[in-house]
Amino acid sequence: MLIGYARVSTDDQNLDLQRDALQAVGCERIFEDMVSGARADRTGLATLMSMLRAGDTVVIWRLDRLGRSLKNLIELVERLEAAKVGLRSLQENIDTTSSGGKLVFHLFGALAEFERNLIRERTQAGLRAARARGRMGGRPKRLDPAKLALALKLHRERNHTVEEICKMMGISKSTLYNYLDKADSDGGRVA
Repeated sequence: MLIGYARVSTDDQNLDLQRDALQAVGCERIFEDMVSGARADRTGLATLMSMLRAGDTVVIWRLDRLGRSLKNLIELVERLEAAKVGLRSLQENIDTTSSGGKLVFHLFGALAEFERNLIRERTQAGLRAARARGRMGGRPKRLDPAKLALALKLHRERNHTVEEICKMMGISKSTLYNYLDKADSDGGRVA
């Protein structure tokens, strides 16, 4: 059974072009979403995925109508393959029910993985270069060593509540508790 899926990002856009193309190729049912592709909660897509049977083929107008990203698209196709369901994209002329279509899709997957690995390698190299120049990553500390020592001293003396200490230092309770935990684990030393 050919089952169509159509999506537009906003209410201003129109599904007619996609609907017409999906009906023209013989889709018996068409599921639709009017929501950004970046949203994971697409009810039309969820309903479509829940009712698929082995041997069905999902037909889309273009690949970008189905997945939020190449990674997401590949994950969806893997789910379809596991359920023995094909995918056909009209604009890109890809049909995963054929050997050539599967090859093209696997090439997309390999390229996406290669790109992720390159990004990871560049990020790691950039972090190493920054550390070599003395720059450390992460969020800057809220309290300088003098204020931290004062906050720890006020807490140990027990003359002020946690709320009062936080207000004086301009920090949240969780930040104070993180500093207290760190001081406890460091044997009371101020870093």
